Order: sequence, then structure tokens, then C-alpha cells
Amino acid sequence: MMFRKMFAGLLVSLISVFVTSGVMAVEGPVLVFGGTSGTGLATVQVLRAQDVPVTVFVRPTSDTSVLEPLGVKTVVGNALNADDVNAAFASGSFKTVVSSLGGRRGEPRPDLEGNKNITAGAKATGAKRVIQISSIGAGETREPPGEDANFMAGVLYMKTLAEDDLIASGLDYTVIRPGGLRRGVATGTGVVMEEERMGSIDRQELGRLVVQVLNDPSTVGKVLYAIDPALPVPDEE
Repeated sequence: MMFRKMFAGLLVSLISVFVTSGVMAVEGPVLVFGGTSGTGLATVQVLRAQDVPVTVFVRPTSDTSVLEPLGVKTVVGNALNADDVNAAFASGSFKTVVSSLGGRRGEPRPDLEGNKNITAGAKATGAKRVIQISSIGAGETREPPGEDANFMAGVLYMKTLAEDDLIASGLDYTVIRPGGLRRGVATGTGVVMEEERMGSIDRQELGRLVVQVLNDPSTVGKVLYAIDPALPVPDEE
């Protein structure tokens, strides 16, 4: 646990190198869902490197030790429970929300219902700016997958419906569909674009781009794709 805390602190120091100066500051505090690992944690680390106040919504079973050195607040609950999500929104005055919800095989997935609860909570409390991390491949089908469809087809269908719900909400949304996710460091070479393009991106780099999007009002109302041109596309690896 001590190593994890030291590593988390080191990541904040390294990420701060990639924070661009002279951009619009994120309006905090920020409420982050899915912030104990992966892209969500990377986003929290970048926000804290900018000294933005952050509250992280965590599950009762989540290991929060990695968050302790970052100086964030936590709210415990289940994103599939609307009351828990509403309690998280009631815990502060949030202008900005980031959803990086995901799940594991064999567990109830929050991709649709969890994100719908977040969108509803944001609307009810005046948290206008919402970033939803989706996936490349989402948005292509709005029909339920057949019985013989693979696991990912069902996930993409849920993410598509969650995107649709956010887009129709009237909130200042941005949907980010990353390419193939990797476990690596922030490179500073990732990009977001409106044109779909296959590629890969490290989770730490995606976290940097999430905050970049939050800093850029021109991204409001858009669906963006995130890749790192310096990395090979998944089929080339």
C-alpha cells in the first residue's frame, strides 16, 4: 500500500509536466465516477496536478488507497442506485462531472443505467458540464444485439444508449470514444478529433486529454475520438 501511495504521488508530479499553461481553468469542484482506476484515476491525477478540487464516487468494495495521497473527497455508493448517485451530487456544488464508468465480466454493468443516473443527477442539480467516456464502436447500432452476439456487442449497445441519453439531456456534454486502451504513461502526443479513426491510447494519456477537453469550450456538444498517433493501431501490434 505504501508503494501505491508513493507511485500515485509520483504520477501527479509527472503528469503536471504535460499540463498546458494559458488554457481556461476547469471550474471545480469536479465529481468523477469511475475514478479509482484506469482512465478515471488518470483524470483525477491530472485535475489534482492543476489543484482542482475533486470528489470521487467509489463503490463500497473499491480500493481507495491510491486516492489518499491526491487529497480528494470520496462518496461511497453504487452507480446503479439512483439514490446513491443523487447523494453524491448533493455532497457538493458541482459544475463539472466526468463519467468513466466500466465493469468486469460477471458483474452488473453500469454503462447504461449508471450513466443515465449520472445524467439525471447532473440535470437535477445544475451540473451543466458532463464528460462521458464511451468507446470506439459505440453509436453504430441502436438495436439490441442478438443472442449469438459477443460480450463487447452488448457493452457497445449499452454505451450507445447512454450516449443518446446524454446528448438528448440539454447538458453541455462531450462524449469521448477512445481507441484501444493500453496501460502506459501520459505521452503528450494523444489527440481528440471529430473524425473516427482507429488507433490506441494509454489510459494516462487519455486522462490528460479528458482534462484538455474540459478546458476547451469548443468541445461542448460534440462526440470526439481519442487516439495517440505515436502508437500502433491494435491490429498492427
